Amino acid sequence: MAATPMQPGELDIDLALVEGLVAGRFPEWAALPVRAVASAGTDNAMFRLGDDLVVRLPRVPYAARQVDTEQRWLPLLGPHLPLDVPVPVGRAAASPDFPLPWSVYRWLDGDDTYNAPLTDLAHAAVELGRFGAALRTLDASEGPASFRGGPVTSWEDGNLPGAVRNLGAEGLVDAELATASWEAVLRLPRWEGAPVWIHGDLLPGNLLGREGRLSAVIDFGGVGTGDPACDMMPAWTLFTADTRPLFREAARVDDATWARGRGWALAWGLVTERYYRDTNPVLAAVARRSRTEALAEYAEAITP
Repeated sequence: MAATPMQPGELDIDLALVEGLVAGRFPEWAALPVRAVASAGTDNAMFRLGDDLVVRLPRVPYAARQVDTEQRWLPLLGPHLPLDVPVPVGRAAASPDFPLPWSVYRWLDGDDTYNAPLTDLAHAAVELGRFGAALRTLDASEGPASFRGGPVTSWEDGNLPGAVRNLGAEGLVDAELATASWEAVLRLPRWEGAPVWIHGDLLPGNLLGREGRLSAVIDFGGVGTGDPACDMMPAWTLFTADTRPLFREAARVDDATWARGRGWALAWGLVTERYYRDTNPVLAAVARRSRTEALAEYAEAITP
C-alpha cells in the first residue's frame, strides 16, 4: 500500500484490521494467515487470505459501489470470457469496525504485468484483444454505465489543459504537441452505437501473467457499459509498435473507436501522471508511458 494517502478520504487499513474483520464475518477462515498484497491500485486494498483467497476492501467511500458491481456481474460475465477473472466467494456488509462493504475472492496465481513485464507481448496482444471482443458480445441491456463509458472529455472534466501546462512548464512534455493532439481528439466522432460491456480499467496492474504470458484480468470495479474506446488503452500502456496491430485486429474495432482509444491514452496519461506522480509513482509511470506512446503516434501521423 502507499506510504501516504493518494486521495482525500482514504481509510486506514492494516493487517490487524483485516484479521479482525475476517474473524468476525467469516469465522471459518479465521485461522488462515493474512498478508498484505502490494498494489498500486488507488481504489482498493488487497490482503491474501491463506493460499486460495484474497480480501478486497475499498480504500475510499466512492469505491464501495464496486463491491456490489463485482458481486453481481462477475459470476455472469466471467464464464464467457477467454481469460481467468476473479470469482467472488464472500461479501461483508459495512460494520462498526469498517464503514464500507468488502469482498473475498478466489486467489488467482500470477504477477501483475507492471512488476513482472510480459515476455510474450504478441500472445498477450491477441488474448487481450479477444477478451475485449468477447466481453462486448455479451448482453449489455441491463448493465450499469461504466465510469469510463462516456466521452473522454467527461472523464477528464476539464483537467487536461492544466496538466499540459504544468507538465510542459517543467519540461516533461511538449505542450504544443500535446495541445494539438488533444484538439485532434476533440474533433473525433463520438460513439453512436448501443452501449456494450467494457472492463474500464485494463491497466498493467490489473493484468496478471504467468511465465511471461498473459493469464488473467482482475479488478472489475469499473465494469459496465458504454463506448469501448477506453478498453483500447492497453495498446499504449502495455503494447509496442509491432504488437499494437495484433491487439487491434483481435479487438475488432473500427478506425474511430481506435482513434478515441488513443485519445483516452493521451488524456488519461497526462491527467494521471500529473495527479499521482508524488503519491503513486507506479501509476504515474504507466501514465507517462501512455501519453508518451500516444503523442509519438500523433507526431508521426502529422510529420510530412
